Amino acid sequence: MASPPASTVHNTALGSRSEHPGISLVAAVASAATFGTSGTLARPLLDAGWSPGAAVALRTGCAGLLLAPLAWRSMRGDLGSVLSAWRRVVAFGALGVVGAQLFYFAAVERLPVGIAILIEFLGPVLLVVATSARCRRLPPRTTVIGAVVSVGGLALVLDLTGDGRLDALGVVFALIAATGIAGYFHVAGRPGGDVAPVALASAGLLFGAVGLAVAGAIGVVPFSASTLDVDLFGSASPWWVPMGLIVVVSTAFPYATGVFAAERLGATVASFIALLEVVFAVVAAWVLLGEVPRPIQGAGGLLVLVGVALVRHEGRSVPTSARKRASAPGEATDDRQLVAVVVPCGSGGGR
Repeated sequence: MASPPASTVHNTALGSRSEHPGISLVAAVASAATFGTSGTLARPLLDAGWSPGAAVALRTGCAGLLLAPLAWRSMRGDLGSVLSAWRRVVAFGALGVVGAQLFYFAAVERLPVGIAILIEFLGPVLLVVATSARCRRLPPRTTVIGAVVSVGGLALVLDLTGDGRLDALGVVFALIAATGIAGYFHVAGRPGGDVAPVALASAGLLFGAVGLAVAGAIGVVPFSASTLDVDLFGSASPWWVPMGLIVVVSTAFPYATGVFAAERLGATVASFIALLEVVFAVVAAWVLLGEVPRPIQGAGGLLVLVGVALVRHEGRSVPTSARKRASAPGEATDDRQLVAVVVPCGSGGGR
């Protein structure tokens, strides 16, 4: 992932449930599992000379195009909903693609995949801290406990006193990726146009890809790619094989299945299942790259997940009045809005 979670659901579907919950559950787990493979699949390209900017631009551009037919169907041929939500599209591209995916790949270039994604998953905790500072109000006790547990887990993940020191710049990149997700959650969770999630994902991915390509063309970010064969887990392979897997398996498929699952399981259940992405990312890196986390890092990773789960749980438990304040009239509150009102600023606060 290290893509922003696809658990945002269409406003009218928050309360829907599938007549076949087993299928929806499988879809949610499949979404988390395939999202978790992105870092492992990207490593061969990065080792072969691809820059994170080029890899992310091609990944998101192709995935955005693959999602375009679903997006068009969800909009019923009406581009007005996307155009009216242009701020969210820009936020998705700038924060979700550039801020999160670009810096996640940059982190994967320097850190074990599991460590990078664990640090990135601190995004919801950073959002709570930022919201608390902006509102000048302490968050609820459960949120504080979750944040403290997550930070303690991060300290164990970094293993600051151990022999195997992590790359400092890689840690910074992973923290920037977490900040990008937190910022995207904040912006995308505010009242705005009523745009279907698949349409938002497709447009945002395309916007981010174009932005990265332009930035690379003018030299703002390193932008290099190679058509030489890559070492794909011990075997020589054309470059387009891992890239194709990233586009289809790690991006387009998990976005589509994530939206499908969230609409039927409900935002809360789908969001917590999405935490499995970290587990699958660690397992994929372990099996395919031989990256085995040290016991202390494994314990720290578990604490990070517990802390993030506590923060998310508090976000789902906010009072009805807070939910209403976070929503525009007639608009249901989605996951990102619930996280944003864990520390309510009062009526109209921060608007």
